[in-house]
Amino acid sequence: MSILKTLAAVLTIGGLVAVGWVIGRTPTPTPEGTEPIAQPDLSKQWVVTPARAKFLVENGATWLDARPSRLLRYRRLRGAVAIRWQDFSQLRALDRGKLLDDDAQLQAKLRQLGIFNDRAVVVMGDPIDGWGEEGRIVWMLRVLGHDLAVMVDGGARALEALDVTVPSPVSAVGDFEVRRTERWSIDRETLQARLRSIEPSIVVVDARERREYFGETPYGEVRGGHVPGAKHLHYRTLLNGQGSLRDRTEIRSILTEMGVTSETEVVAYCTGGVRSGWLTAVWVDLGYNVRNYAGSMWEWSALPNGEYPLVSDKVKQP
Repeated sequence: MSILKTLAAVLTIGGLVAVGWVIGRTPTPTPEGTEPIAQPDLSKQWVVTPARAKFLVENGATWLDARPSRLLRYRRLRGAVAIRWQDFSQLRALDRGKLLDDDAQLQAKLRQLGIFNDRAVVVMGDPIDGWGEEGRIVWMLRVLGHDLAVMVDGGARALEALDVTVPSPVSAVGDFEVRRTERWSIDRETLQARLRSIEPSIVVVDARERREYFGETPYGEVRGGHVPGAKHLHYRTLLNGQGSLRDRTEIRSILTEMGVTSETEVVAYCTGGVRSGWLTAVWVDLGYNVRNYAGSMWEWSALPNGEYPLVSDKVKQP
């Protein structure tokens, strides 16, 4: 009987260790003199499968719903906390795509959503009817120093089909501390300087619709057109009909045709850094070196054309 009790105790401890490995990044406390238990490395994984997301959420990850309010009104998923990218962005028209400057304010807002330093954050959106909001949120969290933030491939629709069971929700203020990194972002001055250099050595990608690329301004840009030399790739080109990412081999082929390799430095932009934030999240997950220009066209188009030029050619639009 004592052997059976010992075996049961071992299995119980093993199960608890497995759960700790999934969720945290801080080593699980262990008795003095023993080695700490290895934690998961999500630093290079920005996108997870629905099954992986379900597992993380059911084992305590913070679950965020980044879908627009118009979609949340009809299809809420129990246990997910609503988040709006606009709540973390500047208010002035020229700057509304850029993150708030005040780190203390950002930190307070994120803590209120239950975001912790050592707990995974799973973000879902609606790839079909949304604008890539989930990618923007994951990009933001990574830039602010949270290396356990991931988005769900296929979004809320994919998770609905899996019937995610969330532990009894406990209202808790998180302890997340903002530690900004510029690794995945670029500002207008830096982009301008790189474009003016003799050998720019970067590939600039416009993630907007084709009509926007050629000069139409349906979303409030002051001027129409695209950044000189920018290549066009509407972000939804990387999705299949169900709203999930296309096969990785297909995506890599698309990037190769654009002249992008794992060694290429890429700058992505759109209207206000949302669609390009999604593109950045997907490409970084695939191992590419990408920076999101959050100010994007809302900022660039509002500045003097002589310093911040745009190329407009509506004739070429099919």
